[in-house]
Amino acid sequence: MHAKETKTDTALVRRLLAAQFPAWADLAVEPVTSHGTVNAIYRLGPDMAVRLPRIEGGSQDVATEHRWLPRLAPHLPHAVPAPLGLGVPGEGYPWSWSVCRWLDGTNPAAGSGGVELARELAKFVRALRAADPTDAPPAYRSEPLAARDAATRDALQTLDGVIDTAAAAGIWAQALRAPGPRGPAVWVHGDLQPGNVLVADGRLSAVIDFGCMGLADPAVDLIAAWCLLPPGPRRTFRTETSTAAAAVTGAAAEGEAGAAVDAAAWARGRGWALSVALMELSYYRTSNPVMASTARHVIGEILTDGGGTEDRW
Repeated sequence: MHAKETKTDTALVRRLLAAQFPAWADLAVEPVTSHGTVNAIYRLGPDMAVRLPRIEGGSQDVATEHRWLPRLAPHLPHAVPAPLGLGVPGEGYPWSWSVCRWLDGTNPAAGSGGVELARELAKFVRALRAADPTDAPPAYRSEPLAARDAATRDALQTLDGVIDTAAAAGIWAQALRAPGPRGPAVWVHGDLQPGNVLVADGRLSAVIDFGCMGLADPAVDLIAAWCLLPPGPRRTFRTETSTAAAAVTGAAAEGEAGAAVDAAAWARGRGWALSVALMELSYYRTSNPVMASTARHVIGEILTDGGGTEDRW
């Protein structure tokens, strides 16, 4: 999927474990089929997983997860992959890597979530926003939307003839016009897409892959609305995150001020979802069909949603 991607296999995992975590070296190691773009994943025994970054950027995420996930986990309402071991380069492998708790569940299809999942995602997002931000790092997506304008328009140009780029450009322009957040940055997961969510019987069982986490505009985590939910549950998610958004920005939770804040945050969230999906579709069209399909779905949902009537700031 990437230029200069580091190759991994079960033999490498066994060598790394034998050298750095010998107590686990005799456990079964099995590759996990995953469409993730950052880490190769191997199941280790019945209840652990080994995550090996494919590229250097993923290695930088390892330290962030090991420092901050144990602090956040007690305050979150759903399971997260508790780190169990921090690996270092060795055996010909150049990056930091990790061993974490295996969490059961399946990745939902894009846009397949129901009302219950919408409510549980909202609960997770609210809890994350409320976590203590002291000394927390900036999120991977901590920049303002305007900083993504050039890259987003490059992706639009690349996708001309593949999607309705004129409609997408109009929604992107609307997102750029939305006022920014009025309050401080908050904790965000940063990448609430199908591959980073686990469900069981239609309910949220875990949230995984926190490599993008940190402080950012709370609108960043609203991408879940278009990545994971169809229109009805999407409205539920909006309702159950809007009060928290208003509280974070210091606006009234009800009335004209709160409605304006919610409309602006929703427009920014839609802009984040669109920008991410455009870049992913442009980058992964031929190298990762599942990621590309998810990106197409998100773009389609956003174009169907449109905007326009909410452009009232």
